Amino acid sequence: MTVLEHPGIVAAASPDRLAVVFGETRMRYAELDRWSSDAAARLQAAGLEPGDTVALFAGNGCDFLAAAWAAQRSGLYLLPVPAQATTSELAYLLADSGARALVHGDDQAAVAATTALQRWTLAEALAPCAAPRAPAVEGGDMLYTSGTTGRPKGVKRALTLAPLGSETRRTARARLLFGLDRDSVLLSPAPLYHAAPLRFAMNLLRVGGTVVGLARFDAEAALAAIAAHRVTHSQWVPTMLARLLSLPAALRAAYDLSTHRCAIHAGAPCPPHIKRAMIEWWGPILHEYYSGTESLGFTHVTSAEWLARPGTVGRACGCGLHVLGADGSELGPDSTGTVYFSGTPGLAYHNAPEKTAAAHSAHGWATMGDVGHVDVDGYLFLTDRAAFTIISGGVNVYPREIEDALAALPGVADCAVFGVADADRGEVVMAVVQPTAALPATEAAATALLDALSHVLAPAKRPRFIAFETLARSETGKLDKATLRARWNSAPGPRFAARALRAA
Repeated sequence: MTVLEHPGIVAAASPDRLAVVFGETRMRYAELDRWSSDAAARLQAAGLEPGDTVALFAGNGCDFLAAAWAAQRSGLYLLPVPAQATTSELAYLLADSGARALVHGDDQAAVAATTALQRWTLAEALAPCAAPRAPAVEGGDMLYTSGTTGRPKGVKRALTLAPLGSETRRTARARLLFGLDRDSVLLSPAPLYHAAPLRFAMNLLRVGGTVVGLARFDAEAALAAIAAHRVTHSQWVPTMLARLLSLPAALRAAYDLSTHRCAIHAGAPCPPHIKRAMIEWWGPILHEYYSGTESLGFTHVTSAEWLARPGTVGRACGCGLHVLGADGSELGPDSTGTVYFSGTPGLAYHNAPEKTAAAHSAHGWATMGDVGHVDVDGYLFLTDRAAFTIISGGVNVYPREIEDALAALPGVADCAVFGVADADRGEVVMAVVQPTAALPATEAAATALLDALSHVLAPAKRPRFIAFETLARSETGKLDKATLRARWNSAPGPRFAARALRAA
């Protein structure tokens, strides 16, 4: 017998059970079920049919998740649009996705008004609706990649249109790996229009747990939320962990985190010194996974496993893991190549057959473009994105190792490493550093950093140039390194040459 999981089942048994909390706003399961049902009926009455796409353009809030569930229970694709999207960005996403309707927040009204699509505010969409309800069937999401190496591309998989509640693969994995269930309270401090926060929240609401969100990330507010709502689980990106660690020790100790038993992080590489510091503070409750918007595969590692194998992102879960060489052949343990996954549903980038083809091997396996190796025990270690591998004098140099070494040095708030053109070597290593207030942006400071790196990095990996500037990261901790690299290659600004190292 198939067990169905969705908020309506929870509402029928426990209507007053708390579903979502944002600040002073609460949404019970009865409200989540009723509001999403009314919005689903309104979308259907407007002519949307299973398989169509509806865009959701709003900031974090209880109403965001109610609208998302309206799409899910209607057999629609949900296209979350970043809350700060500009007119041109919204136009691109709506046109490329083929969206037929738009639901938006009040803060997005002016930008939303520039589209000719039929649209509703969140309040209008969730208002009572007497229109007939079609049978509830499973929809899905249509998410766009971050676009750090080009324009974002949509990812959507074929819908099963099975009865609502049939999609239990992710909830089963969440129970197995993280212990997420009906009794869980999940802090989700990131924007819900991103893949991981949206999917974790939606799936916890299938099983009756409670989602606690923040309107925007603030380190102290996150600790306060854990204490106030007796949070059991949380979800982070490394930038957030770094900001938590930057709080004064007395402030960090002021909040009761005793209910907190699982902290999940992903989305970007986590510098080892940040992860070690978090484990020292919170204990061995950190869980890391590697996946992506594309959902090609999934790896997972506990704190204990990571401490035994620093830097690993874990072993494959529910999929196959392969490392291929430049010639497409599968490599053995500890050999570095492009990481591929097998055993998951087929990937197709929307309106981008060339990108879809490039992401697949001759075996039919798919990749997100990351480079790494797998050890003899099956643990994956990521080196960097294939697109950012530096080839210097015929030697492959991987920026992540250099970035980890830089990030651990005093005075370095953030950093990015990439290749810049060189007439002799083809490319050489350049580092851009965002300094803290304690590190002056001077040649002497650059020399000190480069001298420190000389003790931990082989000559080919040491930066030949260093520059200081503020680095902008996305809300999920991603850095647009492609744009940064292009700028420094085409119109380099002030930078300090590592003269003492150039002959190395």
